[in-house]
Amino acid sequence: MSTAAATRAAAARTPRRRRRGGGGERVAPYVFLAPFIFLFLVFLVLPIIVALYTSFFQTQRSGLGFGGGDGQKFVWFDNYALAFSNPGFIESFGRVLLFGAVQVPVMLAFSLVLALLFDSAVVRWKRFFQLSVFLPYAVPSVVAALIWGFLYQPRVSPIVEGLTSIGVPVNFLAPGTVLWSIANVAVWSVVGVNMIILFSSLQTVPREMYEAARIDGAGELRMALQIKLPMILPALILTMLFSVIGTLQLFNEPMTMRSVTSNISGDYTPNMAVFSATTLGGDINLGSAMAIVIGLVTFVLSVIVSVLSNRKRGSAK
Repeated sequence: MSTAAATRAAAARTPRRRRRGGGGERVAPYVFLAPFIFLFLVFLVLPIIVALYTSFFQTQRSGLGFGGGDGQKFVWFDNYALAFSNPGFIESFGRVLLFGAVQVPVMLAFSLVLALLFDSAVVRWKRFFQLSVFLPYAVPSVVAALIWGFLYQPRVSPIVEGLTSIGVPVNFLAPGTVLWSIANVAVWSVVGVNMIILFSSLQTVPREMYEAARIDGAGELRMALQIKLPMILPALILTMLFSVIGTLQLFNEPMTMRSVTSNISGDYTPNMAVFSATTLGGDINLGSAMAIVIGLVTFVLSVIVSVLSNRKRGSAK
């Protein structure tokens, strides 16, 4: 065989090898994604479908509890009408929105200030302080609520006793203050993890920008406001979005602290209202409708935050 013929034969074989290799490369990503897709469908999509289906039915009981059977009746949107006519459920949304309007900015401000301090050159023993700030996140929310519930109780808490002894009587569990006592627990728990996200984003900022700013005479505060903050804006928006979603899912802290005060009702937050309707009220259909409403409100708020954030980023460019 001549050299030209051998070259043509090799060129003819090469595309077939590439096609076989390309097929494997196309399949490989789906193989790696398969576990995630399976868990996503089973633990997210399927529960939503079941809750949506259940929310359109009502249980019809007969026999007055003496052997009569139960049946499911299709009632269209009656469960949603019951949910919206429940004043406790509606008030719980107003309560968590007020909670989020205060707690989210305060928590993000603390996280941002701590991240900027740890990224600056003015703080020593950064590893120790970073671990100290992050440790509360490792404490389960139920345990954190129990700890703070003890610290809030009158005649038991050393904080309350100390403030009372210096003439500052406080009641952290009073009707007007218990919401902010819960907010304090939430801030204490999640400041650390948000600080880590923002601090990690700060580490990606090119150090040459800092050197150039210092040569131009910029101080730490000016670099923080004019260089660091704009550069980590996407991470800040991400933490804000997670915080908004977490606010509407508030459940563990008020549910746990309910055992130390009577000022937290069974429908204090939307998730607690769903819990009460489903378990104490025994109406899983109404609870499913309430859960779908919470999911829709969370989705709408997330979209609003994302759209406003994108507009702000677009105007900043």
